Amino acid sequence: FWAIDHIALADANILNKMSPFFAILFSLFLLKEIPTLSDWIALVMAFIGAALVVKPGADILQAPALVALLGGMGAGFAYTCVRKLGGRRERGPVIVAFFSVFTSLMCAPFMVRDYKPMSPWQWFCLLGAGSCAAIAQFAVTAAYKFAPAREISVFDYSQVLFASLWGILLLGEFPDGISIAGYVLIIGCAVGRWYRLQHSHSD
Repeated sequence: FWAIDHIALADANILNKMSPFFAILFSLFLLKEIPTLSDWIALVMAFIGAALVVKPGADILQAPALVALLGGMGAGFAYTCVRKLGGRRERGPVIVAFFSVFTSLMCAPFMVRDYKPMSPWQWFCLLGAGSCAAIAQFAVTAAYKFAPAREISVFDYSQVLFASLWGILLLGEFPDGISIAGYVLIIGCAVGRWYRLQHSHSD
């Protein structure tokens, strides 16, 4: 969320969507799922795409972009843990409850320190965003609980398209050519991996 406040919405979103590729690495150590050669190729290409968005060398590596990428890494670890818990038949609502409580406790000190009175419209937007995020979290948790991340992660990339659209329509944020190239590379890797998996299953 901090990154969204400092860089373009679409840039922050695509970097956060590196989570499935981080999940490949975490799955290797936590779930003993050995990545295939195509997985490693997709991983390298996705990180190249992320580098295009981060733009190394400009603005001291653009700290907000690195924070967004770190968020993607954390999400990848979380999804791997959800997958492991799903194998132990842990219920989705319990997982989401722990996630929500822990996040609230971590954010509480910052809220107390930096709190400013909000207008009714701001409260409405905050509650709306929170409600949508809660629904999305339940949906994502259920998806990653019942299916391998490598099979369903591609569908999560539709969020990047919506973020880009809302960024243009509501915020007037138009991504530059280098960032768009990064988007294409990351999403292309995700779609390519998904297509290959579907094709191998059909065989």
